[in-house]
Amino acid sequence: MASAAEQLAANMNFGAFARAKELQKRLLFTLGVLIIYRIGTYVPLPGVDMGQFTMLFEQQSCGVLGMFNMFSGGAVERMAIFALNVMPYISASIIMQLMAATVPALERLKKEGGEQGRKQINQYSRYLTVVLAAAQGFAIAVAMQQPSTDGVTIAQNPGAFFVIVTVSTLVGGTMLLLWLGEQITARGVGNGVSLIIFAGIIAEMPRALFQTLEQGRTGDLNAGLVIGLIAMLIAVLAFVVVIERSQRRLLTQYPKRQVGNRMMGGESSFLPLKLNTAGVIPAIFASSLLLLPATAAGFSAQSGPAWLTGLVAFVGPGQPAFIAFYGAMIVFFTFFYTSITFNPEDVADNLKKYGGFLPGIRPGKRTAEYLDHVLTRLTVIGAAYLAAVCLLPEILRMQNPSIPFYIGGTAVLIVVSVTLDTVGQIQSHLLAHQYEGLIKKTKLRGRKR
Repeated sequence: MASAAEQLAANMNFGAFARAKELQKRLLFTLGVLIIYRIGTYVPLPGVDMGQFTMLFEQQSCGVLGMFNMFSGGAVERMAIFALNVMPYISASIIMQLMAATVPALERLKKEGGEQGRKQINQYSRYLTVVLAAAQGFAIAVAMQQPSTDGVTIAQNPGAFFVIVTVSTLVGGTMLLLWLGEQITARGVGNGVSLIIFAGIIAEMPRALFQTLEQGRTGDLNAGLVIGLIAMLIAVLAFVVVIERSQRRLLTQYPKRQVGNRMMGGESSFLPLKLNTAGVIPAIFASSLLLLPATAAGFSAQSGPAWLTGLVAFVGPGQPAFIAFYGAMIVFFTFFYTSITFNPEDVADNLKKYGGFLPGIRPGKRTAEYLDHVLTRLTVIGAAYLAAVCLLPEILRMQNPSIPFYIGGTAVLIVVSVTLDTVGQIQSHLLAHQYEGLIKKTKLRGRKR
């Protein structure tokens, strides 16, 4: 079976893609949704003085606002209806997963409720997303009403009506993006929420690279530094691809058993454990928790009290405190998310249930302990890898704040991970189409005979 799958995958070409009509529809649907998302990043919030906001953004573009603008696909820079992006949903998902691991009722709902229980937890996450988006929208609306040093506000007509319109628009934009992401997951190709973040980063990355080259041409950045940054970006891309595809394969064997007059089993296979089991989720979780509160504070830092300005500067990107918190949260979420997605006891029980075992390891508890030991060692390497890649641009920016966020870091990690996942799903659809074609041909031949 495996050899047949490999042979079919090797024979895939553009001809096979041309015949896969269902896949084409899914890709076109995904592309259409992403175009709608990109259009929304250019629709500004009503009642905002874009001249004043542009001045504020230019002052903070190398700090919190600039980094959050990267994840929103430029929507923050234009103060668009999608300025919050899907970050409130990611924050809500973090909170719900933490609660599901600590609150007994939610833990039972997750384990015993099956698919319905997971749907219920996802629904709770949506409710919490509305609350978080409303709170963040309210903080942004209030901050935009605060006068600057010359007495001018970003809000053209400050007041309760401006706050209501801003909050409802930002909340509506976030929930629309969440719905679009779910539609991509159900009717398109890839994970919808991840693809929305991916599309925003990809849309802004060429401009950031062009600005870097322009800074090298004008002398704002040393030409040698620009060449080194481009070489570093290519090296990080290659490194991320290698690590994301790396896995530890544990040999599993199944004993022979007689079923009727036939002898079944006696086969061996591999249990693959990815080097980075958590994927890109820890980086997104850590970024969302660090950036969202700081973004709202950044709007009012210029006109707010001195302690708020100092706090924003202390925890801003490129600062030692930001690097320390960012690294610690990445490591924490790597272990936390790995423990959620891979349960050694469940895997050991399933192996024992079907008669499988790891050579030299007793089934049951010993197998679970061995899997936990191997997974912990892999997670240490994965956490170190994620922290190194994500903190690389921050360390560089400590030396030169003009270096863009896109050189290494979370942006490259998201781009590579989402690309690999989407390509893998496309290949799965093509493989399924190939199998369907073979089955139809076999049926036709059988009828002729």
